Amino acid sequence: MTACLAQACSAIVLAFSLMLGAAAAPAQAELPPAAAANAAGIIAVPSAHGIAETVERLQKDIAAKGIMFFGVVDQGGLAAVSGVPGIKPSKLLLFGNPPLGTQFLGANQQAGLDWPVRMLVYLEAPGRVMIAWTDFAWIARRHGISSLDPQFRMAGEVAASIAAAAQKK
Repeated sequence: MTACLAQACSAIVLAFSLMLGAAAAPAQAELPPAAAANAAGIIAVPSAHGIAETVERLQKDIAAKGIMFFGVVDQGGLAAVSGVPGIKPSKLLLFGNPPLGTQFLGANQQAGLDWPVRMLVYLEAPGRVMIAWTDFAWIARRHGISSLDPQFRMAGEVAASIAAAAQKK
């Protein structure tokens, strides 16, 4: 009986310790180091391709997932047409899942500043293309939305999955 009680106590202490450790750990600890958000809530990962192919791969993956694609803004091209020198090539993809995104808007209308989802493909340095998006946990904090954590988590997983389509050769 004493051994059984000792085992039960040990299990309770272990479970409690694990709960405390999980509560104290920041949400970013769950992401791989290359995909951790910076202090401004930006996640950036390298692409294995040039800008055009990266955009194409992202668009294909967005379509394959049944996500609504709204368009691409050629920011680098707009800068060139406007005569603004020194802007490296970059393209902004706009996409989203209205049944999910509108839940965020229902919780806080100002969340519309972050929807639809934006994913930026840009030339960081010669031969180094990056894919960046806003961390959904950061967006939730920004808009004070705590009631939709599973939905924000899912949105973050989907964004990472889309970016992964261009990280492979």
